[in-house]
Amino acid sequence: MKFIADHMLGTLARWLRFMGYDTIYPPPESDEDLILAAKKQKRTILTRDKEVGSNRITKAIYIKSDKLNEQIKQVILDLPLNIGKDVLSRCAVCNSKIVRVDRCNVEGKVPPGVFLGRRKFWKCPKCGRYYWHGTHWQKILKNINKFKTVKHRYKRG
Repeated sequence: MKFIADHMLGTLARWLRFMGYDTIYPPPESDEDLILAAKKQKRTILTRDKEVGSNRITKAIYIKSDKLNEQIKQVILDLPLNIGKDVLSRCAVCNSKIVRVDRCNVEGKVPPGVFLGRRKFWKCPKCGRYYWHGTHWQKILKNINKFKTVKHRYKRG
């Protein structure tokens, strides 16, 4: 499942990326441009704009809450999302799939304490950011794990 989040849902976009979902977050654009981009790229629109959320051109979900955890829960309830093996597989900033890199290639590119204390590293091939299992990674996983028990309302026919 692929998403496009409107300019009011940047934090939700980042968390869907953490959960492994291809989620773009374009700069503010017209409603028509957002809808056309979603249709062309076969993405579900996530929006806080009721008008965009009710469009009939492409699939869209009007996000009711302005609280992140409620937004995540609504997306899980409204769609057949499964939180699984792709968790923390995308760059939180640019949405690209991150790739494992050899530890010897990150020396001098991550903080010295991180380099000494960690064995596994990932890099975004698009924007060049590095990732590793640290306290931030653990906090993200802890929050995501809270949503694994949420069951979606989607019924398969």
